[in-house]
Amino acid sequence: MPQYSHPDAVNGRGSTANRTPSRFNLLSRTLDDDWRDEHIAVDGKKPGLRTSVTEEHSKSIITFNTSPDLPFDRSINAYRGCEHGCIYCYARPSHAFHDLSPGLDFESRLFAKPDAANVLRKTLSKSGYKPAPIAIGTNTDPYQPIERTYRITRQILEVMVETRHPIVITTKSAKVTEDIALLANLAKDNLTGVALSVTTLDAKLARILEPRASTPLKRLETVRELTDAGIYVHVNIAPIIPAITDHEIEAIVEAAAKYGARSVSWIPIRLPHEVAPLFRDWLDLHFPDRADKVMNIIRYLRGGKDNDPSFFSRMRGTGAWADLIRMRVRIAKAKYAIENSKWDVRSDLFVPPSDDRQFSLF
Repeated sequence: MPQYSHPDAVNGRGSTANRTPSRFNLLSRTLDDDWRDEHIAVDGKKPGLRTSVTEEHSKSIITFNTSPDLPFDRSINAYRGCEHGCIYCYARPSHAFHDLSPGLDFESRLFAKPDAANVLRKTLSKSGYKPAPIAIGTNTDPYQPIERTYRITRQILEVMVETRHPIVITTKSAKVTEDIALLANLAKDNLTGVALSVTTLDAKLARILEPRASTPLKRLETVRELTDAGIYVHVNIAPIIPAITDHEIEAIVEAAAKYGARSVSWIPIRLPHEVAPLFRDWLDLHFPDRADKVMNIIRYLRGGKDNDPSFFSRMRGTGAWADLIRMRVRIAKAKYAIENSKWDVRSDLFVPPSDDRQFSLF
């Protein structure tokens, strides 16, 4: 039986520990755990791990890509690291670039870009800029808890409303509804859509799998609230984890339809670089009875390896397991009348931002 809590787990975090990144020949590093040892000696409890935020002032904010298996060529990430703490997050290795661990550091030592909206305005003002949908939330969640303090995502949306620029959002957070007025403004002209990632309907499993993200029910309620506001909502069953969440595929599709989602997609779990050992640690802690089985199926999906970074197959997997998941999703979508495709936002209404926002009012 799964152990939904464990004395060795860090309270409120997904990773069990920090793992030192080795790809960049960085020096070994250890946590200063003396104070924790003293705390445990006094009352036998492990304290929670505090979140710290470093402000980052970037000269550019839009990242462009040429990946043939992505439906967008540009994205914005307002934050580096993500407090949601999803153990499976494929973005964890990016923290290694900062000489930080993709483990606990990724979910507790965050970076925020408070100048993002101003930098974005300057980018959109350039004479050679050609509009196309900007994806937000592709690496780290734009509505993770620190958004309530920094409001960077909201400021970006305000620029999108001003310029009538298309934007698509991916999130696991019900906090997206705090910007529902801005999103509805964009949605009336088919300039936006929101994808809610739903990994499981089991609240207890979600608590250890993605500990600081909104509960599954809150996400589904968010689907309904956004849909009722006229916003296109897509549900992404991501990631599907063999022998952990794959039995819920049909139930998630049914729930997505019940709460008003227009379309559904899926992605099998991806374990690039340091994510694989972190995930294996998590399995050994919470699912020791099936850890080997889970990893064996993942390797079957990934051509015998922990991860397959190849274009297209990285999003779908290969082999009989991938074919079975694809067939199950297709049958479920047909049963519950869910569309096959995502939204198709428009880019022809774009107006460059004014040099003087106050002047534009007159």
